[in-house]
Amino acid sequence: MKTRRGVAADSSAATTSSAGRVWRRTLGLAAGVALATGALLGTAVAPAQAYAPYPTDTINYRDTDNCPCSISDPFDGTYFEKDAGGYAAKVNLYYGGSYIAKVEFHPYDEKLWVYDTKNDGDGIWVEAGWFDGSGAYHRTGVVRPPGTSNVIDYKIVDLDIAEGTHVTVDVYDGDFLLTTAEVIA
Repeated sequence: MKTRRGVAADSSAATTSSAGRVWRRTLGLAAGVALATGALLGTAVAPAQAYAPYPTDTINYRDTDNCPCSISDPFDGTYFEKDAGGYAAKVNLYYGGSYIAKVEFHPYDEKLWVYDTKNDGDGIWVEAGWFDGSGAYHRTGVVRPPGTSNVIDYKIVDLDIAEGTHVTVDVYDGDFLLTTAEVIA
């Protein structure tokens, strides 16, 4: 009896039951689905391409009891309205000596502003979180500018939260937490 390379001469050993073939196909299909799902989830975790190395940051805070007040920057500056009991923040981000982004929390009307100030294909993203009066925790989800060809892209989010609420503003580059600003609405 002639044998093919890698196949046993005994025909019963060379064949696989149809149940075995179906099982292997099912496992292969399940593994493929799992890999594809993991790839999709992986892209959802880091919504913006990361800088390498990470940007540096500075945070400026303002007690808005003492406003109107401003903080300068090379683009449009930042102006905070008077808001009794509020605490504002402005995060400036730099990469390779360039001003690349800024994030602002304005207690007056509880607005979060996220700017991309450099059209380089990279970007940052932000999430804000707070506890409401009942003790439930809320997060904005990913906030990032739209990424157009404009010199400055920005997105404004109205948090619509109660006066006096403590808010955490997390700034990310890719999946890396760059900095956190603690503010009061």
